[in-house]
This record gives sequence, structure tokens and C-alpha cells, in this order.
Amino acid sequence: MRRGILMAGAALVAAVTATGCGAGDEDTDRVITGTAPATPYRGPLYVPAQHVDEDGPEAARIESGAAGRALECTGEIFSGGGPGEWSERDGGKTPEEGLETYFDIEQPDVPRGGYRVERGEKDRVLFSLDVDGRTKVAVVVAKDRANAPGWGPEASAACDPSELPESFVADQPYELWTDAGGNRLPYTRIHSYRGQEHCDWQDADFIALGDASYGRDPDGVLPDGALTAAYDGAARLPADARDTGYRHGDRALWRSADDPSRVYVRDADGVQAWPRVKDGFGCR
Repeated sequence: MRRGILMAGAALVAAVTATGCGAGDEDTDRVITGTAPATPYRGPLYVPAQHVDEDGPEAARIESGAAGRALECTGEIFSGGGPGEWSERDGGKTPEEGLETYFDIEQPDVPRGGYRVERGEKDRVLFSLDVDGRTKVAVVVAKDRANAPGWGPEASAACDPSELPESFVADQPYELWTDAGGNRLPYTRIHSYRGQEHCDWQDADFIALGDASYGRDPDGVLPDGALTAAYDGAARLPADARDTGYRHGDRALWRSADDPSRVYVRDADGVQAWPRVKDGFGCR
């Protein structure tokens, strides 16, 4: 499992985020040179990874081996996986080529450039992507593993997208929200995204909030039954509605404790009621 956390409305979310594939920094050098971090990871570079048939941060930690231990997330680990497999054709001659193999095989939703060698041993090297001096993406490459000659990816892990560089996040198909103070909120708490073009849903918008997703469908492009109620573009806030403090641009998210079937988005044009997306609904 490379993605450590699955959201409600997973079919929708997975379809959208998969299009990111680390785009937006293809011209950035894959590996940068310079001094090692002030406090490099000192744990083992090999930790046996186990497959876990469930989702969540703990599962990602177990499946990501040493890479998960090398992270310095502010919040929870977001994704992780290993051990990787590669063929003789894929294996690199150097650790740096092993990192290239990671991007070629896994196509991860993380920045493609700006990594540094954090630590190296005879047969393993830890590459890290740091933000403000803290490791947010970690990739362990190994040499000549069983049935996998040359250098290739053995384990990888990443923090929540909200902790990744702004230059990367700005090019992704999802939108991160902030709190009232302008601080990014975790992707796993809230994010929004446009509907998929190949399903002709590009005129619909979605907000993933905790375990549920909510939809804005002013033109009725979503199939009947996709939403649990009708979208209302000229709604009024219920008397018990409260501001969550969540913001995206001029949008503010409000919720009613008495009605969890919809959320209210307030902007300069008024209030919209976004109904909940039916569980299991998604673009195929």
C-alpha cells in the first residue's frame, strides 16, 4: 500500500489524486548537493516491512519500514510502502539511479526533485526531501536484493500533502484549505477538488471532509442518486449553523449540528448548501 490513508468517497478521491503523479517540478534536479541535515536519521536503514490489510497511519508506518521512521511529520504519516520490486532492466548502477527507478515504477504523488542523501551505508541509501529542515518524504534505495539486481526502491514514506512544498501543492488537482489564521489544514481533514473530465463531471466540485464527501452540482452533471439531497445554490444558514474556521480563498465552511447531511459554503455571492455524496459513488 503506497497510500496510507483512504478517505470516505474513496473512489472519487483516488481518481482525482492519481492524476497528480508529482507533476509540476519535472525540471527540478532530482538530487541536490550540500551539507547533510543537522540531525540526520540515526535509526536502521533496514526495517522489515509487513503488508497490512487495512488503512491509516499505523498501517502506513508498518508498511514503510525504515522510510517511515525517517520522517519528521508535524501530523501523521500519510503514505508509505515497501519493499519495492525491480527487474535487472530497471535496477540502477548508482543510488541516484535507484531513486530514478522509484519514480519510474511507483509514480508517487510527491515532489520529483529536491532530494538529498541523508545517510548511506554499503548497500542502502536514504534520500530525503526536507521542508524547513525536517524530512517530509523519505526513500530508501537498496542494492542487489533477492531477484532485484542493481539499485532500486526498498521503502518510501511521505507526510500529509499539507506539509509538502507550496510549489508542489499548487500544481496538484486537489485544493488544500486553511484555518482562519491562514495555516494549511491536513489533506486528511479537508480538501476540495473538481470532478473528473472523463466522466463529464468537470462542472461539479467536491469537498472531502473527514469521513464524508459533499458535492456542488449547479448544472446537474452528476448521475441521479449521486447526492443524498439536492444542491442549493441560494441557501440560508440554519439558526444552529457554526463557522468551522475552514477557508479556501473567499469560501468559508459552515456546519449544522442538527443536519450532518450537508455542509454550507459561504462566499461573496451568498450561501450554498452542498449535500453529502452517497457512499461508494465515484467516477469509473
